[in-house]
Amino acid sequence: MTDFDKQEMEKEALIKEMVRRGDRNFVQNQGAKRSLAGGKASICNEEFGQNNIAYTCQRFDQCFQKARVRLEQGLAALARRENAPSARLLEPSFAEALLELMRLVLERNEAVNLTSITEPLEFVCDQLLDSLACTGRPEMESAKKVVDIGSGAGFPGLPLALLYPDKMFLLTDALRKRTDFVNETAAALGLSDVTAIHMRAEEAGHVSAYREQFDLAVCRAVATLPVVLEYTLPFVKVGGNLFAYKTVQAKGEIEESRLALEQLGASPDMETFTYTDLLPDSGYALYITVKNRPTPDKYPRRAGIPTKVPL
Repeated sequence: MTDFDKQEMEKEALIKEMVRRGDRNFVQNQGAKRSLAGGKASICNEEFGQNNIAYTCQRFDQCFQKARVRLEQGLAALARRENAPSARLLEPSFAEALLELMRLVLERNEAVNLTSITEPLEFVCDQLLDSLACTGRPEMESAKKVVDIGSGAGFPGLPLALLYPDKMFLLTDALRKRTDFVNETAAALGLSDVTAIHMRAEEAGHVSAYREQFDLAVCRAVATLPVVLEYTLPFVKVGGNLFAYKTVQAKGEIEESRLALEQLGASPDMETFTYTDLLPDSGYALYITVKNRPTPDKYPRRAGIPTKVPL
């Protein structure tokens, strides 16, 4: 490999790193360190030269701009939905808040494994816009208290909380490093009605402060549908709803969930909501059910059982 090839590889790696972190700040002084969204990387002008630095800046701006444009397109699509909070969706400050959330996640991801999605365009589609897929649904618009089960780095809970600051959100996860991050990030974003708790769903579902206290439960990419039902429905009030974020291919899991729906107090009918207006090629879908009677006290079963022996 020639020196030129090595230089080109290093330059491409730098561009990818800058885009992933979401910052293009350069310190032009030779050999100086520059900040990249809170991380550090050193670039020596002797190595790259002013032309290469300018090229790298240009490439970074192009990549990040694509992500920003896609985000704005997605928010505009959501704003066209009936009942959606169109004014909030189209506020420039809302898009900026979502991009700041992305930056915070990717920054912390350097030290804590929060997500495998690190390219901005992919992050915008698969994390930010997908989280907002339920926007405009009457169940979402009318809910006052929302619980996000297995929230991970805060998805879909944090994007939804940014869109609906008047609602109360509880986010749960079994890993403390994730709930600590979510609480810190909610504070940084000014989300006063967001709380993350470090607790398994099987435990939290039996806590009186949480059991059957929520108008809506959301759960994204956590488990098969029968398991998701057992994790979430104990939190939902009678008359409340569940949004399970999954794929269109998971539709076969509805038939596998008949017993769980019956035993956990939900309607036997599940609606499949695909959102091709927002993410036309994603293959994602929401599976929606309503809870019509209380969940028996024995559910959820103790930790690990729902996944080992699904209903």
